[in-house]
Amino acid sequence: MLQASFQKNDKRAAWLIGIFSFVVFAVVVALGKIKLEVNVSFNVHLFAQMNAVINATIAFLLVCALIAVKKKNYLLHKRLMVTALVLSVIFLVSYIAHHLLAGEARYGDINHDGLVSPEEKLQAGGKRILYFFILSTHIFLASIILPFILFTAYRGLTGEWAAHKKLARYTWPLWFYVAVTGPVVYLMISPFYT
Repeated sequence: MLQASFQKNDKRAAWLIGIFSFVVFAVVVALGKIKLEVNVSFNVHLFAQMNAVINATIAFLLVCALIAVKKKNYLLHKRLMVTALVLSVIFLVSYIAHHLLAGEARYGDINHDGLVSPEEKLQAGGKRILYFFILSTHIFLASIILPFILFTAYRGLTGEWAAHKKLARYTWPLWFYVAVTGPVVYLMISPFYT
């Protein structure tokens, strides 16, 4: 096993993780109501493409980290997981930028008027239901996973291996699902970007 990277301070960690998680959640919720009317000289959906690539990379890193820990290569596991955490922060900044600049796209809005008519819904068919199922599970899990990720990382970085492993059994598959469904959501919604 590795040496602890941080000294244990559960009270401080709980406060920091709680505050950070709340602020991130509040900002993401607020994004649904805010769109900046700014002319930029590039396609703002570049951020969405970048988010899909970042999420796919995180999913790959999570698999590699799982393999590394199963092979007892703890240093590689730690490096891969820290990289996934750093990419998650970059993802968050890019996600916020995309939503501030692009606003909301609607699945099935073929004519890009911001509304989905009954005819457009009919054209989208069952794919629209599948999209909303994937999107809703992705959003729900993404909204609750952050504190679990941070507490799991905290337990690992403070050398509390049993607690880290116990949390990771639940955190890893949920984080992996969020990371995989992010690019799927992007691929499904991107034809409806304006």
